[in-house]
Amino acid sequence: MKYLLVILLLVGCKGDVKNKQESTKTNSPKIQSGVSLVVLGTAQDGGSPHIGCKKECCKELWNKPDKTRKVVSLGIVDYENDKRFIFEASPDFTSQAANLNEWADKENDLMPDGILITHAHIGHYTGLMFLGREAKGAKKVPVYAMPKMTEFLSSNGPWDQLVKLKNIKLQELEINQENILSPNVNVTPLQVPHRDEYSETVGFVISGKQKSALFIPDIDKWEKWDEDIIDWVAKVDFAFLDATFYDANEINNRDISEIPHPFVIESMELFKDLSKEEKAKIHFIHLNHTNPLWDMESEAYKLVLESGFRVAEFGQKVDL
Repeated sequence: MKYLLVILLLVGCKGDVKNKQESTKTNSPKIQSGVSLVVLGTAQDGGSPHIGCKKECCKELWNKPDKTRKVVSLGIVDYENDKRFIFEASPDFTSQAANLNEWADKENDLMPDGILITHAHIGHYTGLMFLGREAKGAKKVPVYAMPKMTEFLSSNGPWDQLVKLKNIKLQELEINQENILSPNVNVTPLQVPHRDEYSETVGFVISGKQKSALFIPDIDKWEKWDEDIIDWVAKVDFAFLDATFYDANEINNRDISEIPHPFVIESMELFKDLSKEEKAKIHFIHLNHTNPLWDMESEAYKLVLESGFRVAEFGQKVDL
């Protein structure tokens, strides 16, 4: 079968970048053993280019779309047990499900063995629409969600039709309770503070055979959480953390109280005293279209790497 060719076409990229992070991307998937985590998307909910955007960050992308700029999502492949899981059903779910199948060496039309949803904002669940009768017409795809999220999907159209027609099978999660997805993969939801208009918001601890990863794509501010993010970074091997905005300069026309997130510069300040090894665990993800971290030649990108952190990349793979 044709293998996925992972490429990076970042705006403004003119060549090798000084201090570029060591990439964990590969040119093609390979049959492997154990458990792998693959980054299937790194963009904030609205994607890149962003609707109505006339800024320089989007101008080129309207004419030359970057196929690697997909809305945030992670994939998990348990090779030994022939299982695939996807975190978030983003608006790019169709291509991301196909990407995951490429990594697992599966046929394109197969659905994942489970979809895990963090919350009810458009970049994180609306891809479920492709499982309905207008598209795939899927059969009982397990969708793991918290109680309010489960109620939201069960009680509001068009999502309730997915439940009624048994396109999806809801699996209710509990805070801080470990869930066994396969013999080699466990996940534990952690509730985090965020704009919870329709559901609670969670991050996930994803545990494989040997290593673990923390996935928190959305949170208001680290100091609002009743958990210590530094302690959590210490507990895992990889941490994919909310980096929606680099700093306040990106949102000069919006009320930050309506869209609170930890700025990347705030997170770097919070994590500045961590060891080199601990800093290297942190991969910034969920980038707004305005975020300068999209540009690998930007001073912001270079500063993140020089400070010991990493920026998540589409096609990045780590072994768990």
